[in-house]
This record gives sequence, structure tokens and C-alpha cells, in this order.
Amino acid sequence: MSPRVVTLAHYYTAPEIQRMADKVGDSLELSLYARDAQADIIVFAGVRFMAETAKILNPQAQVILPDAGSTCSLVTQTDVAALRAWRESYPDHVHVSYINSSAEHKALSDWIVTSRNVDDIIAHLYAEGKKVIFSPDRNMGAYLNFQYGYDMPLWSAVCEVHDKFNEDALNEAFASVSGQAFLIAHPESPLPVLQRADYVGSTSGMLNWVKSYQGELSATIFVATEDGILYNMHEARPDLNLVQAPIYAGCQCNSCPYMKLNTVAAVQAAQAGQGERIDYLTPEQMDAARLPIERMLAFSQRYVA
Repeated sequence: MSPRVVTLAHYYTAPEIQRMADKVGDSLELSLYARDAQADIIVFAGVRFMAETAKILNPQAQVILPDAGSTCSLVTQTDVAALRAWRESYPDHVHVSYINSSAEHKALSDWIVTSRNVDDIIAHLYAEGKKVIFSPDRNMGAYLNFQYGYDMPLWSAVCEVHDKFNEDALNEAFASVSGQAFLIAHPESPLPVLQRADYVGSTSGMLNWVKSYQGELSATIFVATEDGILYNMHEARPDLNLVQAPIYAGCQCNSCPYMKLNTVAAVQAAQAGQGERIDYLTPEQMDAARLPIERMLAFSQRYVA
């Protein structure tokens, strides 16, 4: 009997990759799908931390990353030994980590969050009287501190894609538009960008904002996130003028180089059993990382249809 292969793709992969997938989604949706997938092989067209999360949640499946180089700057900018020392310097705090982190990073965490549930989970912890430290995304943590008046100590790493969005380029872009303009932004973007956004939310949240938009059809909607999601937005609302927010004057492009390593040939090879196998995590590492992930999934199950 042939092995059952399930292919997952993140919204930031190219359209042709999304069309090859059994499930396309954001980090939360794909984590839940991977956990429950009845699969012998899970091909994860995304980046390494996503494939690691799938393996942690479904250890019986063989998880294959199409390209070994598909990493994330939030991972590469975080030294795990330094992170451990930082965490130990706040012994009375709850360590909340963004899902864009390595398995070793997750194992040092009390809670994992995605951009879709981070607001609610941290609000829940503060309501319980807890103190929180947040890693690894400095921009996301700065926005949470600003928006809700928290005083969370923050780790200092950034998404190299979202960190390129900047206020000056946005000012020029808005000035070039004669009619109404909106900005929707992912919370991995810098705080000055988020402060002027009409909506700040996860990848799925931004997609849902576009789907439900009822304003002037002539308006320009600037989207401050990776360019892959523009495909899904245009598919959902071809009647809207959707434009990726610029990263500097004259540029309307910002693409994750790691997501784009998921080529058709690489995904096809992975579906045939080739590629980077996520087989290097020890049972102890997976057990330690699974606990904060499952804590998040139990809290957030209600957010996913």
C-alpha cells in the first residue's frame, strides 16, 4: 500500500505551491491540521519551524521540508543558550514565545502563541495576575506593550521581511493616492507602521478583513505583510485595489526568500519521499516543546473553524 501523503502550504508560498496542497493556512490552522492528519508523510511547504511543529504534534508521521534552507530570521537571530540565560533572569515570569521559533526555543517556553491568538493569551495571563516575558519577535512585543500598556521584557529578533516596512515609505505611498486609502498590517511590522494601520492582525485576520470589506471599491488598500497572501486576497476580492505596502520609496515588493524555496520541483520531490526529513528532534525535546504548543491549541481551538 502506498503511504498516505498530506501536503500543507502556508499562505506565504507561491500560488502554484498552494494549488498543490491539501491544506493552505496560517500557522495556527496548519498546526491543528498537522496534529490531526491521518498521514504517513506530511510535506510541509513552509519553513523549518513549521515542519518541526508538525513533527512535534504528530510524531508518528514522517515530516519532510522540501528545502533544507527554508529557515526564518526569528530563528537564526536567536541564540538558544543566550535565550535560556535571559529566561532564567526572570524566574517569576511566564515565558510566552511566538510560534516562529525553533523546537529548542519552544522547549524553553511556557506558552506558544501565533499572531492570531497572542492578544487573547497574554490578556488571559495578565488577568490571572501573571508577569510575562515575550520572545522572539521584538516588533510584535513592542506593539503589544504599546497597545495594551504591558511592560513585558522583550527578546530582540525580527522578521527580516516585515521589519523592512517603514513609516517614510508609507507616507510617500499614501501621498501618491488621490482617493481613500487603508493600511492593514501584520504585527511583525515595526511599531510606527502598526500605529498608523487601520487593522493589525494575523495573516488569516488580514485575509478576513479583505473578504468582509464593505467600503469604497475605488479605495487603495495597502497590505503590510509578505507578498504571498496577496494571491489569496485577489482571489477572494478581485474587485478591490490591493497593493503591497512599500518597503522603501518606489518599491512595492517584499517577499520571504525562505518561503520561496518551496518550488514545484522541491515539493514534488518531497511528496515522493525526498527532501529534508525532520528526524533530528529527540523524544525529550519534542515532549518539552509539545507542552506549551498544546496549551496554546487547547486555548485557541475555538478560533479555527
